[in-house]
Amino acid sequence: MVHVLSSRLLLRPTDPERSRTFYGRQLGLAVYREFGTGPERGTVYFLGGGFLEVSGRADGPPGPGLELWFQVADAAAAHEEFVRQGVEILEPPERKPWGLIEMWIADPDGVRVAVVEVPEGHPLRYRPGI
Repeated sequence: MVHVLSSRLLLRPTDPERSRTFYGRQLGLAVYREFGTGPERGTVYFLGGGFLEVSGRADGPPGPGLELWFQVADAAAAHEEFVRQGVEILEPPERKPWGLIEMWIADPDGVRVAVVEVPEGHPLRYRPGI
């Protein structure tokens, strides 16, 4: 059995500086660490229980199967902040039939990001039998 100690998503953007502006300034993710120099240097952001590393450069955007999922405390407040920051809103916050409040945004390369609020009383907040 492998015991994973830490994890991170590796994102190779088409324009690293534009992506660092998006994740760092527009979304306000805190920086965990930075490494290297120049335009393709790496920046690792805190992402709740994991990390998001933006480093290097890709020739094209990632495939359509890549999506990110960020849980926030207040989706409406996040929406207001994203609008102020000029983030592309694909879908505004809405309570879905499964009970989560979801909003969808896009990063500069078109990577879809689900921004999710888990409301009080939703089963995701509780572990049965504990």
